[in-house]
Amino acid sequence: MSAGSQGMQPLADRRAMLRAAGGFLATLLAPGVMLYAFGAQSEPAGGQASAKVRWGLLIDVGRCPPGCDLCVAACRDENGWHESDRPEIDAQWIRKVKLHDPRTGASREVPVMCQHCDKPACVDVCPTGASFQRADGIVLVDKHICIGCRFCMMACPYKARSFVHEPQTAQKPWAPRGKGTVEGCTLCVHRLDSARLPACVEACAEKGGGAMLFGDLNDPNSDIAKAVAKHASMQIRSELGLGPAVHYQNL
Repeated sequence: MSAGSQGMQPLADRRAMLRAAGGFLATLLAPGVMLYAFGAQSEPAGGQASAKVRWGLLIDVGRCPPGCDLCVAACRDENGWHESDRPEIDAQWIRKVKLHDPRTGASREVPVMCQHCDKPACVDVCPTGASFQRADGIVLVDKHICIGCRFCMMACPYKARSFVHEPQTAQKPWAPRGKGTVEGCTLCVHRLDSARLPACVEACAEKGGGAMLFGDLNDPNSDIAKAVAKHASMQIRSELGLGPAVHYQNL
């Protein structure tokens, strides 16, 4: 074995070292906004995340009004990202995708975000462990140890992650955004840990078509579990075996 190879740490050891270092870092992004808002922990400080819970969404596309972007606007306002005049660098936390059937002329507008998979490909390919999954299934990015390699973006079949190309201003303390890091939908974990609904779900219920049903897929008595069991629904790219937590009805 060469001297150079003797000095190499195993990948698991390097990931552990980076994650441990992240727990002590507090990189200032803007006044009052620290990168440790998500932290390096797999559970929030209050210990709310539990493997007994599996948060998920059921989106009834038939109730999603054409041209409605309330879910997108709510996510944007809640988490401090914005759309620019350069769509190729815009955030992909949530977006509306228009589907068209050329045979019938029927069309649908579908909200697409991180699918918070049971077996997230983004976590599998991340070389530093920055992409991680909470005990309740929510997939997040630890900004301390994200090196901006964008492997997760290439691995995600839903194009649900984006890269922060430019310095950020007017940030939200609960949603830090750092240039050179990757980001995506968090299911508004800061809201969930305070027993509140994700911003997109709340906005859709209050002013939209009420197309989004959110809840615990593991609880057979929850509205979402009952609806998934009763009505036909599908998961995007289910053949990949990733186990998305987002289900679509009338797609």
